[in-house]
Amino acid sequence: MDVSDNSDFRASCATASRLSRSKRYRKRGPMSRTQKLFPTLVYSAPLVRGRWRPFNARLKRECLRLREDDGAGRAWSAENYPGGYTSYSSVSRMHRMSPTFAELESKVSTHVKAYARALAFDLAGRRLAMTDCWVNIMARHVVHGLHLHPLSTISGTYYVQVPRGGPGIKLEDPRLDRFMAAPPRRARASRPWVELPAEEGRLILFESWLRHEVPPNRRAAERISISFNYSWF
Repeated sequence: MDVSDNSDFRASCATASRLSRSKRYRKRGPMSRTQKLFPTLVYSAPLVRGRWRPFNARLKRECLRLREDDGAGRAWSAENYPGGYTSYSSVSRMHRMSPTFAELESKVSTHVKAYARALAFDLAGRRLAMTDCWVNIMARHVVHGLHLHPLSTISGTYYVQVPRGGPGIKLEDPRLDRFMAAPPRRARASRPWVELPAEEGRLILFESWLRHEVPPNRRAAERISISFNYSWF
């Protein structure tokens, strides 16, 4: 018998197929899928490949010399950054004042471009450029409190000197203030805080709205970093 012309046979096959799918559906239940939405992307990489220590040594000399010369910065730090030094309020555009820091800007900008691509930023018509660049020196017990970088697009830090076991940078889950009645997470689950290690010669970039802090430096040696902002004009 030529079944290709038998409409009743084809209808029976279709009915059997539907019943079979229906039974499998009831057995397995509806298809489910868990998605990761609204990711927070943070970039971390060595500033350069190869010999980075000579460049770091130049940066360190200039950071220490700046602290000696910057009376206004020391006075501001004594009141607002106890035990530490920052040029944030006094000399905050080091990339325009020092050839060494201008070289740092050039090296950092390569990474910023890669990070902006990962963020899928559409930068057509405007330039993403470094607008601020300042020095931070944390002596023992100094803390850098929780903050963000308003009116900027991408911010970051480059580590010039980090004592062994020195603090990293703590990043806050941006949803933290919305965790209403949420049970605690298991140890391996996502945490409300993530601390990225600070490593000499390494760069960390994040979107400027992401709140962050630096825990106390519990080492005798100073922790020296250079922070910066990029803005989209």
